[in-house]
Amino acid sequence: MAIEIKATGRAIPAKRLTNTELPAGIDTSDDWIRSHTGIGSRHIADDAVACSDLALSAARSALTFALEQDGVQEKTLEEIALTLDMIILGTATADYYGCPSTACIIQNKLGAKNAGAMDISAGCSGFIYGLEIASGLLSINPARKRALVIGSEVLSRFLDWNDRGSCVLFGDGAGAALLEKTDNPKRGILRTILKADGSGSDHLMIKRGGSRNCFKSGEVVDIHPHVEMNGRAVYIFAVRAMTEIIAQLMEAEGVGVDDLRWIVPHQANARIVSAAAKRLSIPDEKFVLNIEEYANTSSASIPIVLDELNRGGKLRRGDLIMTVGFGAGLTYGGNLIVF
Repeated sequence: MAIEIKATGRAIPAKRLTNTELPAGIDTSDDWIRSHTGIGSRHIADDAVACSDLALSAARSALTFALEQDGVQEKTLEEIALTLDMIILGTATADYYGCPSTACIIQNKLGAKNAGAMDISAGCSGFIYGLEIASGLLSINPARKRALVIGSEVLSRFLDWNDRGSCVLFGDGAGAALLEKTDNPKRGILRTILKADGSGSDHLMIKRGGSRNCFKSGEVVDIHPHVEMNGRAVYIFAVRAMTEIIAQLMEAEGVGVDDLRWIVPHQANARIVSAAAKRLSIPDEKFVLNIEEYANTSSASIPIVLDELNRGGKLRRGDLIMTVGFGAGLTYGGNLIVF
């Protein structure tokens, strides 16, 4: 038995905001942002577009792509949606606070009447966690066949646009992967490592709005709930976390750098990736980066890269790839996958 990624999809907002187009009040420059992060632009969702809208577009993109593949018996998007057993959404920017689950909104609009649905909160590691959860749910029940794992974010709604240390880093987008249980022993998710370090939970957070720090009736709010980050602490953690996960995955499966077609990292900061690569003596070209165009799209970053590789012909069936990421929580982890 194998849990394979059968198709991928993505949804990117049309509005593109370059570094030079950022609000004039932000004390920064294109040169500073590029040299410190590798970011050149980000895509921003229209005001009427919510997390579920981007996720739904990415989901439909993945399912439509699946219909084009050999061996898929379903003929329409409606038919393949009915075969889904689970929809898992990783997001930090859900449509609504607490409930309902944004995954349930997607399930309804997609017409996936036979699927369970749930959100997971693992920050930028959401897609990595989602792949393992979906894999486990498919594996333990013989009747389950397919799952859809999505990462979707509208982080532009949760930024303080006066804080140059955070607002320049993030963008909006969604990515999705269709997982299917098959009998092919040479493909699928080989191994996943999931970890967390809750001692750093205050390094990256949205402080207001939860039961710890809720809004009170009559309270005057100067600024909406927004991402607050200790950039230096997150950077140190991220380099360590990436280095640790990559080394552990390779050791656990007995693979070397030359065996890997690609390493797909969370797109947070190009300097983090470069630092981890240097520590492990891995050539930079093994890592796939699109951060210059999209910035940090949190849980959506890895599936967006996977879809670009897949549709661009840079991924072939049988290629060994690795995902690796880190995020709020603090969470971190990675997947080793035969595509």
